[in-house]
Amino acid sequence: MFTLMIINKIHWLGVGLSSPPGILYLNEQRYNLLVWNRSVDKAQSLLKNKIYVNQLDISSLSKKLDRNDLIVSMLPASMHMEIAELAINYKCHLVTSSYHDPQYEKLEQKFIDNDCLFICECGLDPGIDHLMAHKLVEDFKSSKTIDTKTEISFLSYCGGVPKIPNDFKYKFSWSPLGVLKALKSPSRSLKDFKIFDVNRPWDAITHYTAPLAQPEEFEVYPNRDSIPFMQQYKFDPDWTVKQFVRGTLRLNGWAEAWSDIFKEIETLSGEKGEKRLEEMSEVFWRDNAYGESEPDRVILCVDLKAEKGSRVVWHKTFKMDAWGDHRGTAMARLVSNPVYFAVEAIANKQIEFGVNAATSDPVIVDKWLENIKGLAQEFDVIDHLS
Repeated sequence: MFTLMIINKIHWLGVGLSSPPGILYLNEQRYNLLVWNRSVDKAQSLLKNKIYVNQLDISSLSKKLDRNDLIVSMLPASMHMEIAELAINYKCHLVTSSYHDPQYEKLEQKFIDNDCLFICECGLDPGIDHLMAHKLVEDFKSSKTIDTKTEISFLSYCGGVPKIPNDFKYKFSWSPLGVLKALKSPSRSLKDFKIFDVNRPWDAITHYTAPLAQPEEFEVYPNRDSIPFMQQYKFDPDWTVKQFVRGTLRLNGWAEAWSDIFKEIETLSGEKGEKRLEEMSEVFWRDNAYGESEPDRVILCVDLKAEKGSRVVWHKTFKMDAWGDHRGTAMARLVSNPVYFAVEAIANKQIEFGVNAATSDPVIVDKWLENIKGLAQEFDVIDHLS
């Protein structure tokens, strides 16, 4: 039996295409919910005018904040530090689906001193993928099959793709600018026991066959810096790790369809480059945004394998395939519902005060994964050796 934490009000900041399921669910649970967005008309349209939307600016928000309020920030990641400092000033909790930033560490003690939490990485990717990884690592450790000769391979691939493929091999749920900027970001992973650095994602595209009910091949490539996640997933420092990669998944044919875009992005730099990316983003949004009621699709596979020599001694894969239906888009369900789970965990005092990236607690992981199972059309863990 948990002692409930008193949450006075919940402030949901930012109403993009991924926000409505979480907002509507919190509203159904009778929380004192205030929704904020820069464009009120756009937000009310997305929410079908079911909830009042406040005009978002920091001054107006500050006037409404009280101790033990909870802020959900679905704003751009660049704004989260400002929102985190605001949460500290008013002794509020904070939840976001975005990646943990090293600069958040300097806020750790301040949140602890306020008896407050800052939980990040509780969306789809990052978020659900972390839960799957923690579950696999926990299962593997309990199997006792590891010894000094065991070689570990880990991969995690996630992607949002159109349910009905188009010539562009992609469609946008939100501004294309983030996708374009990500293509300019280097990645670091582990391949054949060595650090694998990639400056341009398209130079590292390979193929991966997802073990879905109907196995399907996708194009994949490493994303961001995977290496720190070995510690986050509680890999033993003494393990011999052959492969470790967290990456992005795309439809087959994506690399060819985007080849001219890759060539142009490679030439862009400075202010002119940023301006050109913004121009490209506007065109892509116009030509390749999802239409109303057009189904999207999300695929996530997380795989952990252990080998001794040429023999596989342990191998499990989480697989998830979800698409848009009467409940709305798959991306929205899978991003915003885990945010609600985090809010619930704070209310139930299940997570320690301070700055947290998702959760690794086995009990909470199992509960969240069970809830997520109902959000996807296909969700299972495969034991390849059974």
